[in-house]
Amino acid sequence: MTINNTIELMSPAGDFESLQAALDNGCDSVYFGVEQLNMRARSTVNFTIDDLKEIARRCDAKSVRSYLTLNTIIYDHDLSVVKTLLTKAKEANITAVIASDQAVIAMARSIGMEVHISTQLNVTNIETIKFYSLFADTMVLSRELSLRQVKNITDQIEKEQIKGPNGNLVEIEIFGHGALCMAVSGKCYLSLHSHNSSANRGACKQNCRKKYTVIDQETGFEIELDNEYMMSPKDLCTLDFLDQVIDSGIKVLKIEGRGRAPEYVATVTKTYREAIDAYYDGTFSKEKVADWMKALETVYNRGFWSGYYLGQELGEWSDVPGSVATQKKVYVGKGTHYFPKAAVGQFKIEAYDIKIGDKILVTGPSTGAQEMIIDEMFVNDVVGEKATKGDDCSFKLPFRIRMSDKLYKIVEA
Repeated sequence: MTINNTIELMSPAGDFESLQAALDNGCDSVYFGVEQLNMRARSTVNFTIDDLKEIARRCDAKSVRSYLTLNTIIYDHDLSVVKTLLTKAKEANITAVIASDQAVIAMARSIGMEVHISTQLNVTNIETIKFYSLFADTMVLSRELSLRQVKNITDQIEKEQIKGPNGNLVEIEIFGHGALCMAVSGKCYLSLHSHNSSANRGACKQNCRKKYTVIDQETGFEIELDNEYMMSPKDLCTLDFLDQVIDSGIKVLKIEGRGRAPEYVATVTKTYREAIDAYYDGTFSKEKVADWMKALETVYNRGFWSGYYLGQELGEWSDVPGSVATQKKVYVGKGTHYFPKAAVGQFKIEAYDIKIGDKILVTGPSTGAQEMIIDEMFVNDVVGEKATKGDDCSFKLPFRIRMSDKLYKIVEA
């Protein structure tokens, strides 16, 4: 269900810090995994069944929809766990389940839970839409489609009035930002073959993000590829053509990143929120796009490209194994106390120095990811300019901190 007749912005939540960061920065929905039956089983902290009620409570408090991802390959021994998880999600008032296995879809429908079709099912045409409309209200299209193909599908849904179980027209979701996999919609077996660790069970070892040399087995001749990471695509970014994305008729725009840090979730969510709002109020411009792109570049990324959406020449590969973000965080210390009347937070400095003028980041399960610049500070209860390892440091905050919230300094990468 879309929000106020605009597209829905869906953000990732790999843990409570990221969940809160998404909620604080304008998402319309969040998606998350519980324990092992999701496609990020090893790359995030992962929530437990006992967390479902708290997730739903936080989302409901901000009128944000909550989606449980249960989209791995499912074996017979998983079925009892699936049934328990879906039942608990329904009881906790989780909005919907994102699924790819027919057993999960059937179980969810049997208890009246809304179903969204995962990208793992490779929905690429209108006849598949019609089939899954018997079970699902929202469908994530394959990542390999162009915007022209997406528009053709949304037009036909409207023309033929294809409706889901909720009685509304089927809604189309696409990925808008984040990591891309070299495999078709993420279905990769490299990790399984090399490490007996299946990407399709949420345990990818990221073989594609490594450097390789090609060797001729007959002669021993070696070729080091010009691009050392030619199986590692750059990150998808649709912000600079977001107007075309919205005009394609999609209803949900998804940010990838359940394995990334809360400040990533905060920055990307905030940036796309501003861009979407600008589109609808008529202020979307090249000048704003330039500023938004600079903001996106400050957090984890492998460089950006438009994916398959614009139908241009393909194959934009990363030339580094990790991030090319323009900023990075350095751990400084942890929160020890908050004085609500004075709106002051106190931290124990355990590693890196901080001083007046520094840009800081505070993260925590309830705090999310909050950034600010220090303009005054107390060091060991007296006015100071700089705090070093072992000091108690306090300063005014526009947000509340909790015990053991982590304090970072943001520096140029």
